[in-house]
Amino acid sequence: MSALLREMGERALRLGVPFSAQLDLTYRCNEQCVHCYLDHDDHGEMTTAEIKNLLKEMAEAGVFILTFSGGEIFLRKDFFEILECARSLTFCIKLKTNAVLIREAQAARLRDLGVQSVQISIYSHRPEVHDAITKVKGSLRRSIDAIRFLKSQGLKVIMANVLMAGNMQDYHGVRALAEELGAEYTLDPTITPMMDGDRSILDLNAGESALRELFRDEMFVGNAEEFCAPPPPPDAESLSSLPCSAGHTACYISPYGEFYPCVQFPLSCGNVRQQRFIDIWRDSEQLKEVRSIRLKDLSGCSQCAHGSTCTRCPGLAFMEGNMRGPSTADCEKSFARTGIPSVNLLAKKEKAAPPRLVQIQLVPAITGNRLSGMSAVA
Repeated sequence: MSALLREMGERALRLGVPFSAQLDLTYRCNEQCVHCYLDHDDHGEMTTAEIKNLLKEMAEAGVFILTFSGGEIFLRKDFFEILECARSLTFCIKLKTNAVLIREAQAARLRDLGVQSVQISIYSHRPEVHDAITKVKGSLRRSIDAIRFLKSQGLKVIMANVLMAGNMQDYHGVRALAEELGAEYTLDPTITPMMDGDRSILDLNAGESALRELFRDEMFVGNAEEFCAPPPPPDAESLSSLPCSAGHTACYISPYGEFYPCVQFPLSCGNVRQQRFIDIWRDSEQLKEVRSIRLKDLSGCSQCAHGSTCTRCPGLAFMEGNMRGPSTADCEKSFARTGIPSVNLLAKKEKAAPPRLVQIQLVPAITGNRLSGMSAVA
């Protein structure tokens, strides 16, 4: 992030302004990724008119960075009409897409409309792995062709690599591919539960040994020796810090108008079909609750040695049952990074341990000068 954007974000936080927002235009998709957390059926998406009205409300509220995502955004026939409206309101536009539907005409319009960046998910440099994840044969080839073409049009492309057990060994290959194509590269070793609360897809997460190897890879995390030292305990500043930008300077809107703190934090705070965007942002009791959270208030986390260095996501914690509780996925990442288990992992280990066996020895019980049956001695 540039110094200017950081300064704008800090000012937005002081003023209580929603600096950035993600708007999912549809949950429909032409890929069926095995790890996707969305229901791909259409349950009544916002109309073109509703979205245009929402964009005006968001601009008036102060939103600057606007990310269009899905599902697959290019499945909406009105996508460019929506994009043109957004640019007329001077949003800084970022797109998330699999790029399978992007051709020369679409790429030229994205360039002419001044889109800031296009993020495309690439799961492996090997077609058999990537296509198995998307469940669409030839999807890797088509996404790579689109990346090449977008780059030729002068657009900034970011290749996003979600890591899971099935592609964990391929991140070096994806990074090399990004360098070859002139694209930026990001990776994320976290699978998100389904938005309806179904946690079964978490079985796709990479295992402990794979995460440990990743966090000791100097190509991605710098000097590996720093991860062998115990993390410092949280200081006063850390204990009073905000968990993340969700609900503070950022928010997420679903295709059906549901307003959430973040796409990974499905706590409904209102619906823009029924209330103005700014009214939800300012008055939602749910958002006020989210904004009240500090590290010092979190059960377990405030006493954990990882408190000042953990990447704890309050949304993932919420999906475990308590937004003020720990996020096990982040505890596991901290453990992989340092080799030191968190308070939460220790508690889970103790809870999962089999009950301690107590050896019973029966001996005669003596009362006065008489034997009175048997008593047990542990």
